[in-house]
Amino acid sequence: MRNELKVTILQSDLFWENPDANRRMFSEKINNIAEKTDLIVLPEMFTSGFTMNALALAEAESSKTLEWMKNQANKKNSAIVGSFIVSEKIFFYNRLFFVEPNGNYYTYDKRHTFTLANEHQTYTSGKNLLIINFLGWKICPLICYDLRFPVWSRNTYNYDILIYVANWPQKRIYAWDTLLRARAIENMAYCVGVNRTGKDENTIDYNGHSAIYDVLGKQLTTENYEGNFSETIILEKTHIESKRAHFQFLSDRDHFTLN
Repeated sequence: MRNELKVTILQSDLFWENPDANRRMFSEKINNIAEKTDLIVLPEMFTSGFTMNALALAEAESSKTLEWMKNQANKKNSAIVGSFIVSEKIFFYNRLFFVEPNGNYYTYDKRHTFTLANEHQTYTSGKNLLIINFLGWKICPLICYDLRFPVWSRNTYNYDILIYVANWPQKRIYAWDTLLRARAIENMAYCVGVNRTGKDENTIDYNGHSAIYDVLGKQLTTENYEGNFSETIILEKTHIESKRAHFQFLSDRDHFTLN
């Protein structure tokens, strides 16, 4: 078990519905990460932007983008996480991939599809929570709108890190800031949120505010919220253990099961 985990967040504008351009762009950004890192986090639908044009853009799970993620993870000797559009049989999914340096990968399908944008009419909702054990750290990766539903992310698994990849619009960015911090505090876990920037073809503005919070809700990232940037933060297992042992908030949590 490792006490430290280095996490790099990549906040960026996206090329609308252009997977090749987005892969090239993120290849360059990943290559420019100067220091050694263990985990690189990309936004939601990082190959396309948040689009309902699944018929034209969906890939099979074993696809060009997954192979790209495997290649990047191997080159940087870092895990990479982000979501893109996947087709499976007759269904489309907003599917997150957590890819390890050795090529092993895990997937999570977005549970809460965004009804305000009719995402539920295009993408099939996921059913299962994903908990990954990576380098001795238990990680729970989720997608965008999942952030608004604390029951789904409740820390009944004693995970160490929550991750949210997102395309969260500027006009509701105060909710993003508030809920990321709240998820960290209530679950006594590090909370990592990576959002995009720019304007998409639906004229929706995004202003980032990607951040990492510790188990008491303190913001650890220091970079400009609203520009394109990458930042690497060192997470410490002793921080989690000491705070949980002292405050014991998780010991007082309500117990429940989801149907």
